[in-house]
Amino acid sequence: MPHPHVLLSAAVSLDGRLDDTGPERLLLSGPADFDRVDEVRADSDAILVGAGTLRADNPRLLVNSAERRAARVAAGRPAYPLKVTVSGTGDLDPAANFWSTGGEKVVYTTDEGAVTAAEALHGLGVDVVPVGPGLDWRAVLTHLHDVRGVRRLMVEGGGRVHTQLLQQGLADELQLGLAPLVVGQPHAPKLFGDGEYPGGPRSRLRLIETRPVGDVVLMRYVPTAPGTGPVPSAADHRWLALACELAAECPPSRTAFSVGAVVVAADGTELARGYSRESDPVSHAEEVALAKIAPDDPRLPAATVYSSLEPCARRASRPAPCARLILDAGVRRVVTAWREPDTFVAAADGNGLLAAEGADVVVLPEHESAAKAPNRHLNRG
Repeated sequence: MPHPHVLLSAAVSLDGRLDDTGPERLLLSGPADFDRVDEVRADSDAILVGAGTLRADNPRLLVNSAERRAARVAAGRPAYPLKVTVSGTGDLDPAANFWSTGGEKVVYTTDEGAVTAAEALHGLGVDVVPVGPGLDWRAVLTHLHDVRGVRRLMVEGGGRVHTQLLQQGLADELQLGLAPLVVGQPHAPKLFGDGEYPGGPRSRLRLIETRPVGDVVLMRYVPTAPGTGPVPSAADHRWLALACELAAECPPSRTAFSVGAVVVAADGTELARGYSRESDPVSHAEEVALAKIAPDDPRLPAATVYSSLEPCARRASRPAPCARLILDAGVRRVVTAWREPDTFVAAADGNGLLAAEGADVVVLPEHESAAKAPNRHLNRG
């Protein structure tokens, strides 16, 4: 199901700590970075923090700039983003600043925690939403997107929330303010906890921006490691968007689709990319990309192929269709945006061929319009 764009935001010390162990909160950001965070809040549809952060920091989570609030209202948006918290137990303090300031608030909790939260927050106008016997992040994000209309979600902590979202492949972007100090306390809270992360310990996030903000350095990263099995990750969306962009580079044709493809290793390393008719007038995108990789590359069995259009199951121009080429290469995971229409081949079912031989096929229809765009001249599908 579609999710909001999930942005993890935090300030950290040089040794990766969110705070020290003292009774007062350690302010890692300076005035310039606080203002930058305020700008990011104003651009967001919702701001989320975990219940632990509510208890520890008692934040208000407001857009502090009157000019930014006015701009939101002028654009037809509420003055403040939706404020969101998550709590497994529903044990929440009704006197916290979170409830008495800003605009609408919503709590996501377990079925059992919903009873506790509803009692604690009775009369405060807070929407309490149970998401099942456990705290299911995918259910939370789906509800925010589908019911609350949230397209951009800013997550401000704490470390446990950041860890869970990154480990589950649900974070689209990380914005870290690196503060010029060292906490040096082994029990001080860390930004990310121990455990398994997508792509393993050698997977590298991609740095997309770095700049000084006062005496803090802002670093923006995006995850690169594909999801696993049938479960999509935030990185899957980014790679599939690239495949759709590549489709626009295809030489135009009235007798074939324009398709883009990218092959990505499990650790997020791009192995190859291609697009239709890149190498000759009848070449297909997946075919072109796979031809650029050594057939004995050990990364292929765990790789993911991203294709803007469902890989073909039948073709006249080559002995082997793209679905067969993918399987013969050893790849067992494919992410695509658009099922092949009957424009050139009736009842095409490349996804069915892939699935029948054990491949995981993930269809992300949110990208279908982008995949169709370079093919509008065909006037079908």
